[in-house]
Amino acid sequence: MDPAEYLAHCDYFKGVGDRSRAFLAAICVPRQLARKRILFHEGERGRSLFILVEGAIGLHKTSASGEIVVIKAVQPGEIFGEVILFEQDRYPVSAVAMAASRLYELPRARFYALLEREDFRNDFIAMLMRKQRYLAERIEYITAHDVEERFFIFLREHYGERRVITPAISKKDIAAVIGTTPETYSRLLARLAREGRITLRGRTICLLRK
Repeated sequence: MDPAEYLAHCDYFKGVGDRSRAFLAAICVPRQLARKRILFHEGERGRSLFILVEGAIGLHKTSASGEIVVIKAVQPGEIFGEVILFEQDRYPVSAVAMAASRLYELPRARFYALLEREDFRNDFIAMLMRKQRYLAERIEYITAHDVEERFFIFLREHYGERRVITPAISKKDIAAVIGTTPETYSRLLARLAREGRITLRGRTICLLRK
């Protein structure tokens, strides 16, 4: 699938005009990342922003105590790294492939040229507002739901209504995405299995109750 066709079928860009999508597709550079490959480091000078096509990218930040905190798991169709366009010229987080991933790289210089067009600029600002709403919802999600609820929300957001799921990312990464520790996540899976709500076969999770 070429960039123009991909963007046309991507939920994240449905509110963007056809001309803006065509302009965006024209500057997309295909990239592939193996699992655990680092796309960029926190503090690195930013030269591009990105659109995830397939796989999973984790955005990590290092706390003052040296702990790695997952800020967000980028989902296919989302744009990320766009902070380098306006706020600062260095990435505030690290981006790591949580699974083998395909993405499009958008060089910053070429993107700036697009922003000179009023129609594209308006569409892009609307995209940023949608992403801002997501981040606000993410904060609410962490504070309003317990770890079990966050686990099932994660499954629904990433895998829809499937009953048999084999996550592409590790248990450690899932734990980080839902805002808990690997130990707590393992205890959660064991409890859900004891309660007859799921079964586990290796990495595969079978949901026994809707």
